[in-house]
Amino acid sequence: MDALQSLLTDLNQLIPIVNHWLHLVSAVIWIGGLAFLVMAVTPGLKTAVPKEYIKPIADTFYRQYKRVVGVLLVVILFTGGINLHYVNQLLVSQTGSGIPHHAKYLTVFFIKLFLVLGILTLFLYTIIFKTEPTGEETAEEREEQMAEPVPFQRVALWLGLLIILCAAALKHLHQ
Repeated sequence: MDALQSLLTDLNQLIPIVNHWLHLVSAVIWIGGLAFLVMAVTPGLKTAVPKEYIKPIADTFYRQYKRVVGVLLVVILFTGGINLHYVNQLLVSQTGSGIPHHAKYLTVFFIKLFLVLGILTLFLYTIIFKTEPTGEETAEEREEQMAEPVPFQRVALWLGLLIILCAAALKHLHQ
């Protein structure tokens, strides 16, 4: 009980823990929602509704998902910066040098940032270049929209899973 009370009263430990938790929860909700779209919504719609309704229904799900992800993006970027600060402090206390002197950590960190920029670009692309069906699409375009009603959802999911892999590697590179 004393250990728990000590942890809860020591803000130097509590703030990094809560911050890291917020970062992880935000990433889990984002990637989990994307996984739900890819693994459940799209295949379910393909088997349960007529083809012409797949895109409109998927768009309804995705519209709500985009609102949530917009907030999550801000939380992830903010808490990620704070996490980096605390990891740097930890490395300085352990080794006497910060993140700039740890090549493996920096390499994985920049790979993770590159992947985050990729998934962010795909997300923003779907917002900026949203395509509304006009009725003048070719049969091939309609078939493509039914196969993946939310553009790049599978690629974004794979990027998200790779980001989580990088996060796991980073967690073990600074312990």
